[in-house]
Amino acid sequence: MWYTLKGFIRKEKQKVNDILLAFLLTLFAGLATGVGSLLAFFAKTTNTKFLSFSLGLSAGVMIYVSMVEIFFKAKDSLTAALGSDEGYWLTVISFFGGMLLIGLIDKFIPKYSNPHEVKKVEDMERPEKSINNPELMKMGVFTALALAIHNFPEGIATFISAIENPSVGFAIAVAVAIHNIPEGIAVSVPVYYATGDKRKAFKLSFLSGLAEPIGAVVAFFILMPFLTDTMFGIIFAMVAGIMVFISIDELIPAAKRYDETHLSIYGVMCGMAVMAVSLLLLY
Repeated sequence: MWYTLKGFIRKEKQKVNDILLAFLLTLFAGLATGVGSLLAFFAKTTNTKFLSFSLGLSAGVMIYVSMVEIFFKAKDSLTAALGSDEGYWLTVISFFGGMLLIGLIDKFIPKYSNPHEVKKVEDMERPEKSINNPELMKMGVFTALALAIHNFPEGIATFISAIENPSVGFAIAVAVAIHNIPEGIAVSVPVYYATGDKRKAFKLSFLSGLAEPIGAVVAFFILMPFLTDTMFGIIFAMVAGIMVFISIDELIPAAKRYDETHLSIYGVMCGMAVMAVSLLLLY
C-alpha cells in the first residue's frame, strides 16, 4: 500500500510539473513579441535574411509536426473512442474546423492592422516627424489587438501540445516564438514613431503577447476538466489545422516577402528536418 501511495504521489507530481512546463512554454512563446519590440528599437535596419529563414523554419516545424504527429495523435484518440470510421471522419472535420476558425479570425481583422503584414523598421518615418500622429498610434493599437486575437488560439495550441508531449510542445513553442518576433516589431514601431515613447511601445507589444498564456489558462480551466478522449482528439485535430493554416497563409508568404534568394524555402526544409529528427529521437 505504501508503494502504491508513493507511486500515486509521484504520478501527481509529474502531472503538476507537466502543467507548469506547458504554462512556461506558452508564456515564453507569447513574450517573444517583446523581443521583436526591443529589436525594433536597437536595430537601424531589419535583418531580412534572418527573418526570412526564421519564419520559414517556424513554418516547417509547424507543418511537419501538425501533419505527422498531431493529426495522427488526434486520429488515434478519436478512433479509440468512437471507432475507426466515425473517429477518422471527426478528425478530418476538426482539422478543417481549426483552419476555418483561424481563417475567420483573419478575415475580420483589417488588413492594415494584421500583425502578419510585413513591416520594417526603416520603412517608418523619423520619430520627430511623426510624434502625435494619430494614424500611426491607431495602427499600433489595432495591430496589438489583432496580435492578441491571433495569439489566443496559438496559446491554446501550444499548451495542449505541451501537455500531451512536452518535447513536441517545446518545438511548437520555439516555432511560435520565432514568428512572434516580427509581430512584436509590427506593434511597437508605429506606437514608438507616433509617441516617441519606447516604454509605451514596448509595454503595448509586451501586453499583446500575454494573450498566449491567457489562452493556456483558458485551456486549463475550461477545456481540461472536459478533456475526454473524444474532446482531446477534437481539440488536437483543430490545433493541427490552426498551425497548418498559420504556416501556409501567414508565415511562408511573410518569409517570402522578406526573402532575397531562397532562404525562406531553405528555412522550411530545415524546420521540417529538425522536427523529423527530433521526433525520431523521441521514439
